[in-house]
Amino acid sequence: MIASASKSRAHKDLIRVARQSGRVVVVDDRGVINEPCARFLERIEIRGLSHCTVEAYAYDLALVHRWLAASGQKLADLGAEDVHRFLAWERGRASHPRSINRRLHTLRLFYRFVVGKDLLGGFEQHGHFRPYQRDRDLGVARWLRSPLRRLRVKEPKTLVEPLTIDQVRDLLSSMSRYRDLCLTYVMLLCGLRSQEALSLRLGDLDFDDHRIRVHGKGNKERAVPLPGLLVNLVRRYLRLERPQTCATDHAFVVLQGKRRGHPMTRAALRRVFRTRRQRPALTNANPHRLRHTFGTDMARSGVRLPILQRMMGHAYAETTLQYVNISLADVAAEFHRAVAELQSRYGAQAQP
Repeated sequence: MIASASKSRAHKDLIRVARQSGRVVVVDDRGVINEPCARFLERIEIRGLSHCTVEAYAYDLALVHRWLAASGQKLADLGAEDVHRFLAWERGRASHPRSINRRLHTLRLFYRFVVGKDLLGGFEQHGHFRPYQRDRDLGVARWLRSPLRRLRVKEPKTLVEPLTIDQVRDLLSSMSRYRDLCLTYVMLLCGLRSQEALSLRLGDLDFDDHRIRVHGKGNKERAVPLPGLLVNLVRRYLRLERPQTCATDHAFVVLQGKRRGHPMTRAALRRVFRTRRQRPALTNANPHRLRHTFGTDMARSGVRLPILQRMMGHAYAETTLQYVNISLADVAAEFHRAVAELQSRYGAQAQP
C-alpha cells in the first residue's frame, strides 16, 4: 500500500495546470506544454466560453492524463472497459459524483477531439424495453426500445442548508473592512455568484438607479436591484479603502501587499471566508452558501419563481427549483405548528 500511495503521488505531480502568457495550459513535470490539451483548450476559448470554464476543463484534462500515466495507457488505445476503469479510479479517490460525471464528459470530448471518433462505454440497454403508449381497454401497448445511455454516476440529491440569522450576524460582525462587507452583502442581498461579484466593475454599479449590471455565466448579462444599505457601504469602500490609483477598473481589489490595486482573485475571496470558518458557529459559511441563503430568503418572502429565476441568473426554472429547497428548519417549524394544532384538537379526547 505504501508503494502504491507513493506511485499515486508521483503521478499526481507529473501533470499539472499552469498559466503561461495569460493562457491556461496543461504541462508535465518539466514544464513542457501538452499540445493536444493546448489545442483543445484553444477551441474551448474560441467558442466564447468563460475563463472559469476553460480552467475547469484544464484541471479535468490534467487529472485524465494523471490516470493515463498511472495506468500506463494511451488515449488512442482506450476502449469501453477503460471508461469503467477510469470510473473505478475516480471512485477510489472518493471524488464527488458530480465531479466524476463532469470528468467523464471531458474524457469523451477530448477523446473525440484527438482520435476523431466517439469513445464507447456505457449501459447498452438492448434487452430492455418499456411501454411507450398503452390502450387501457384492450391492453395493447406500443413498445419502444430504450435509447443507449452513456455511463454516469448517480448524483445524490442533497439539501444544502442556508445560513441561519445568527450565523449571518456573526459573519457580518467579523468583517473589519468595507470591501469584505460589500462582497458579503452583494452575495447575500443580491444573490451573485462569487465570480460574478469579483467581476464587477465600477461602471456596473449604478448608484442613481440603484441597480447592478451582472456578467453571469455564458456572458449573459442581467440587472439586479442594489439595496440602499449596499449603496452606502460601497461608497464608503470607494472613498476610504479602495486605492485611488488602481491597475484595473474592477470594483473589488487587493488592499495591501505587492498586488495592491489589482483585482481580487477567487483564492483571495476564499481566504477571506476561510479565516471566519475557523469559528465553530461558521464552519459552513462560504460564498456559495451566501447565494443559497439569498435564494431561500427570497422564496420564504414570497418572491415568485420567474422573478427569482431572473435575479439568480438561471437559464431554466428547474434549476431554481432545485437550488431553493425547503430547509430542515422550515420543515420542523411547520411540523410543530401542525402538531400543536392537532394536540389542541385531540387533547381532550387523549386525557384518561
